[in-house]
Amino acid sequence: MIDFGQLLTVGFSQLIGPSAIFFALLALGLNIHFGYTGLLNFGQIGFALVGAYGMGISVANYGAPLWLGVLIGMACGVVLALVLGIPTLRLRADYLAIVTIAASEILRLITRSTSQTGFTGGTQGLTGFGDAFAAANPFTQPTYNILGLTVRGPDLWSIVVGWTVVGLCVLLTWLLVRSPWGRVLKAIREDEDAARALGKNVFAYKMQALALGGVFGALGGIVFALATQSLTPDFYSPPQTFFAYAALILGGAGRVFGPVVGAMLFWFLLSVSDAFLRQATAGENPLLPFISSQDVGAIRFVLVGVFLGLMMVFRPQGIFGRRREVLGDGR
Repeated sequence: MIDFGQLLTVGFSQLIGPSAIFFALLALGLNIHFGYTGLLNFGQIGFALVGAYGMGISVANYGAPLWLGVLIGMACGVVLALVLGIPTLRLRADYLAIVTIAASEILRLITRSTSQTGFTGGTQGLTGFGDAFAAANPFTQPTYNILGLTVRGPDLWSIVVGWTVVGLCVLLTWLLVRSPWGRVLKAIREDEDAARALGKNVFAYKMQALALGGVFGALGGIVFALATQSLTPDFYSPPQTFFAYAALILGGAGRVFGPVVGAMLFWFLLSVSDAFLRQATAGENPLLPFISSQDVGAIRFVLVGVFLGLMMVFRPQGIFGRRREVLGDGR
């Protein structure tokens, strides 16, 4: 018997939870890169990694205050953008794609190396950087009831801070894309040769867009690390970038609120399908006897993938997007 009330409870918890916040910030950065500028960044998770570890190492290893650690993490995102962008942004788009996905994996392997255990924590991960964040929690009760959902005080604090950061990033994106700077980015996306012919420094604008989107990704890593109170290098794997792309495409590329709604809907669908399959394969007389409970984790991605595939057929621009925004070349 399927408990639809439990399905909705699980889905709502993921709709506003730390995972949705994390991928909303990653997708907001990718929206600056791909949606508005046309940059193919396949290593957004690398920006989240350097942001999280920049904050965590500075606070846990060197005793920096949390606010300074957050600034250091954001600065690490800018530095990574410069390192990756300077040699590639003057070349074809595929060079940036190759370099970013390779760099993100290199960074993950470095942070999990046993030789770096004393610095990054290695495979054991890094902790001890979130004490100040936990101490600032104003929600002192053990649990809170929000729309029928029981939320722990520390989790509620992480959710409030996370969505505040998302809201500020959305506001900044909205202001920027309506400015002359944002219109230049769109011009570069449509035809960078035409933008260059009008006297615009295309390389400089691309570099700025890569750095800004990288900072959004770094903020995603910082917020998620503070929410979980730990850093594990294997979490920052390449598939996370493509989950963020799925959220971006689902919500609509080149739209301010598209990445946020897409991230929320992506995790809602993923969690509901997971809960449904686990209920449908449990008990002595399961609803779906041909599916093993060990396969639920993989099949939920198949179901979400089928939904995304259908969406690409019938509405490739996403929920809020416009069809012209997803075209690779506006000419």
